[in-house]
Amino acid sequence: MLDSAVAFVPSHDLARSRAFYEGVLGLEVVDVSDFAIVMRSGHTTIRVTAVDGWSPQPFTVLGWTVPDIEVEVSALTEAGVRFRHYDGMGQDERGVWTTPGGDKVAWLVDPDGSLLSLTEPAHP
Repeated sequence: MLDSAVAFVPSHDLARSRAFYEGVLGLEVVDVSDFAIVMRSGHTTIRVTAVDGWSPQPFTVLGWTVPDIEVEVSALTEAGVRFRHYDGMGQDERGVWTTPGGDKVAWLVDPDGSLLSLTEPAHP
């Protein structure tokens, strides 16, 4: 049976990615090589991998479930993160969207343009 997952995120500049994922998002770095930075986020391993010739995707590639999205958005905004606003989504001034089911979602991008998200479930 599959036990734990590893998420992969591409990067053009590992040093810049490390500064963001470790310094801004607060992830724990567990290994560094010329090819990747391996980090831990809770029980999930995230491998930021050096790539060439890659373009950001228009959809979310990595996200986190958070207990209080307002607290997380405030902390990350203070750290210099800008949250995405999408026309017609009805997000609040901070970029938080409430889904029809009551979940709250906010989107941000990493230094390479990968779209990331925070989600506060309506029913934990």
